[in-house]
Amino acid sequence: YWILFLVIYLVMIYSDYTGYPFPTAPPVDPFAKIRVDDCGKTKGCFRYGKPGCNAETCDYFLSYRRIGADVEFELSADTDGWVAVGFSSDKKMGGDDVMACVHDDNGRVRIQHFYNVGQWAKEIQRNPARDEEGVFENNRVTCRFKRPVYVPREETIVDLHLSWYYLFAWGPAIQGSITRHDIDSPPVSERVVSIYKYEDIFMPSAAYQTFSSPFCLLLIVALTFYLLMGTP
Repeated sequence: YWILFLVIYLVMIYSDYTGYPFPTAPPVDPFAKIRVDDCGKTKGCFRYGKPGCNAETCDYFLSYRRIGADVEFELSADTDGWVAVGFSSDKKMGGDDVMACVHDDNGRVRIQHFYNVGQWAKEIQRNPARDEEGVFENNRVTCRFKRPVYVPREETIVDLHLSWYYLFAWGPAIQGSITRHDIDSPPVSERVVSIYKYEDIFMPSAAYQTFSSPFCLLLIVALTFYLLMGTP
């Protein structure tokens, strides 16, 4: 009998390797694209870059919306390294709670928590993010995550029911570690942001600010007037 049992066992093993492979893990759901038509309606958005840009074409994009006791954030930037948002009591870097989406060497996008100590970002092990997902496609880092509105009082994690200035930054990463941001003066929200107010705010990047400032417009008018009138 034991010989018959052994034969049956070997046949079963052989069948598993030939005709009946072991079951594989179910496929991971693809990253759902960020919807910009909801901006200013069911979520707040910040766009930095070319006028009319969206989450796939802006230099930097951020959205936020309340979902129960959480706030869902979506970030995207034209980089192969990292994209982040900081919550600050002023418009300067230093003493800020920062959430960053970092593209590592394995192709994954991880959500990390940092605290700005002066001009240096220190990673904090306590990470309030949950329901994390991210993707690196078309040379862009894009991610989505939630974090609680209310948190126990702690220096490195702010309560989002309060209003904060939002600091926007992105840049390269080396072996999954963030390095200095791409531009010397990253954009900052003009005023404090409330998660209870949804706006769609556009900020032109430096390439599109040249002829939009009041000073430049005044200079253009003055030069035009000078050319039309001629020199005395």
